[in-house]
Amino acid sequence: MHESTTTPAPAGPFGRCAAAMITPFTEDGGALDLDGARRLATHLVDRGGCDALVLNGTTGESPTTTDAEKTALVRAVAQAVGDRATVVAGVGTADTRHSAALARAAQAAGADGLLVVTPYYSRPTQEASVQHLRNVADAAELPVMLYDIPARTGTGTALTADSLRALAEHPRIVAVKDCSFDLLKAGLVMGATDLAYYAGSEELNLPLLALGAAGCVSTLANVAGPQVRGVLDAFAAGDTEGAARRHRALLPLVDALMHEVPGTVAVKALFRVAGLPGGPVRGPLLPAGEPLTARLADALKDALRSYSVGPG
Repeated sequence: MHESTTTPAPAGPFGRCAAAMITPFTEDGGALDLDGARRLATHLVDRGGCDALVLNGTTGESPTTTDAEKTALVRAVAQAVGDRATVVAGVGTADTRHSAALARAAQAAGADGLLVVTPYYSRPTQEASVQHLRNVADAAELPVMLYDIPARTGTGTALTADSLRALAEHPRIVAVKDCSFDLLKAGLVMGATDLAYYAGSEELNLPLLALGAAGCVSTLANVAGPQVRGVLDAFAAGDTEGAARRHRALLPLVDALMHEVPGTVAVKALFRVAGLPGGPVRGPLLPAGEPLTARLADALKDALRSYSVGPG
């Protein structure tokens, strides 16, 4: 295998490797664990290879945290990592006014950017979804990453390529976290706009990089940050063979982590084994039982071993 001497591609507006960070809760009652959040954020940045942290997203259990908890988490993490990482705050809700208020609160708490999901449940038209996202972007003076995840918001609210092209004209809308599983749409939008794409589904990290994505927002990075980062860095340096090998080595872990239970449940189970801050999940999620936790731990060990050994 021949390593390329190509200069690594520059990171996007939200870094290259962003962890979709879990929200730690205390064991005694499941309150927000701010000390644990600070320690975890520091771990992910200083030892986990992450140059960005995305808070209050799907993996962060945002549907079950209060506005005050969301703001307190952003403030604590921003103070913990300082300028060593970009802090992106999830502020998307189904209510435009609520999302705008969360955006302003996140800015005041020290966030560097905003993650805004397409509005869900109400099934707004494309025109209404575009206006909602523009209004939230107008509410604060921070760069915005759109969150296109139709599996959780409903296929009726998946942003079309035309909507994404229109949103790209907004001066603060600069990126997309893509969980649409639509490589055609992603490629068309990347070719027609300056939006920086971030893979939001682990199995598409490398395919989206090949189309021109800037990086990923990764749940897997909570437990295998250096390995996720290794795929991105190898590709950016021109070592496509090495990037593909690393990516394939992680896929069994992706399958174990994301497809039997929600990723949050799996990550918190592994954190419990490793003694990292995490605590319980909040209902309606249920914790992983001992058999699942054992399978997850084995999958993590096997993936890390396969990743480090490489081709025979």
